Amino acid sequence: MLDASIVEQLKGLFAQLGKRIDLQLDASEHSKQGELLQMLEDIAATSADINVLKSQQKSPVPRFSLLSDGKDTGVVFQGIPGGHEFSSLILGILNAAGKGKLPDAGLVQRIKRLPAGTEIRTYISLSCENCPDVVQALNQIVLAHGSLRHTMVDGGLVSEELEKLNIQGVPSVMIGDELISSGRANLAELLAKLEQKLGQSENAAKPVALDLGHYDVVVVGGGPAGVSAAIYSVRKGLKTALIAEKLGGQVQETKGIENLISVVYTEGPQLSDSFDKHLRSYPVDVLEHRRVSSIEGEQVRKIQLDSGESLSCDTLIVATGAKWRELGVPGEKEYIGRGVAFCPHCDGPYYKGKRVAVVGGGNSGVEAAIDLAGICKEVVLFEYLDQLKADQVLVNKLQSLPNVSIVTGAKTTSVLGNGEKVVGLAYQNRQASTDHEIDLDGIFVQIGLSPNSAIVKDLVEVNKFGEIIVDLKGRTSSPGIYAAGDVTTVPFKQIVIAMGEGAKVALTAFEDRMHKAN
Repeated sequence: MLDASIVEQLKGLFAQLGKRIDLQLDASEHSKQGELLQMLEDIAATSADINVLKSQQKSPVPRFSLLSDGKDTGVVFQGIPGGHEFSSLILGILNAAGKGKLPDAGLVQRIKRLPAGTEIRTYISLSCENCPDVVQALNQIVLAHGSLRHTMVDGGLVSEELEKLNIQGVPSVMIGDELISSGRANLAELLAKLEQKLGQSENAAKPVALDLGHYDVVVVGGGPAGVSAAIYSVRKGLKTALIAEKLGGQVQETKGIENLISVVYTEGPQLSDSFDKHLRSYPVDVLEHRRVSSIEGEQVRKIQLDSGESLSCDTLIVATGAKWRELGVPGEKEYIGRGVAFCPHCDGPYYKGKRVAVVGGGNSGVEAAIDLAGICKEVVLFEYLDQLKADQVLVNKLQSLPNVSIVTGAKTTSVLGNGEKVVGLAYQNRQASTDHEIDLDGIFVQIGLSPNSAIVKDLVEVNKFGEIIVDLKGRTSSPGIYAAGDVTTVPFKQIVIAMGEGAKVALTAFEDRMHKAN
């Protein structure tokens, strides 16, 4: 099943496991059981430390668990982890052996405070590009805790179960019959949701407040601007820390990148990995999977993190980027994952043969409508303005599709649901001021990005869109605080521009520091 190049890569990855990893396969009469067994045996053949065991426990679908030195790790795969999930299996093996990129001590302290015994399930699609991030993060949480259980479930093998649970999008994270997370999420977000749902163990050790010390420069944000700013700062000999929920930021969700000068083509995850490697080649203290809780002080900024850690700095560089913008209408949040979606590539297959809407007439919205038209019975695109904002070549393609209709001058007023799933959308014709409703099976929101400026909105001046106002060198209205990238008023939200802006503010901050010293 595995081609020769993958086999050679796995031999290299598994050369120094240092622990015995057993792939324990449950008994099943499913037609794909043989395919899974072959995959596991092929993987086991790449290392003397990996074995396939057969369990007497029965499963209606192919299913196996990871054991480390004979101990059940709590990591389970229900289905055949091919496609994008193959990486989740390989990383699961490495992580179960204590190898690879693992949560640091601060995160482990939080994870171990979760109560034991909880069963977590993540329903995925093998074509979903966001699902592996969620599966891998939850596997790491389970491995660090020691008394939790997480099962990746291939939704394609359990259609009746999906219908019973009203799951209409992936990844969907469930505890019992309750949906606790839907769609994109990183380790920090998932850990916060588990803490909110489960609370803390009665026997958990009290959190220890940890002062990480003082830095010349602290960068908040791990996207192109943040990584660039951190590298340029540390190269100037400044003690530098970078705080990020995830390295790569929005780049992680970008498919093809063809406009990064000197790089003909790359994809978001690969570029993010390059950011990570380049950043860690310098003595930057990287605090990943953290959120900033508060920032206090004027001359010296004290930064409190949601992990209980704190640090201080002379210079603060904000490069927190932007997130997908939500409609902000009644019903939207209630039906996320149950008919409201943000990723047509991931969730589109769940609407095969159905009627869906795309809200947003820019490039992302029109591209989403074009993609969905190949899957869905009918696609209706809604745009607030009187004409579409997308490039004309995309508009021409959209208009050529027979199962797509376009409604312009439409203000979305609410998402309609029956308590279990989306059934329609309400909108107002802006010219006639008339109200309308349309029956739908799903709604894909594609209305652009919103700046992540909340952590400093009371410290620096922002515009009406929430963007941090900066001068030509990236200075904000507050001395000692700089900003770069998509979170700022700098026009054109592009990777190459964000990289340059990150470098520029780092150099500006160093220049200001030298002038102040003199």
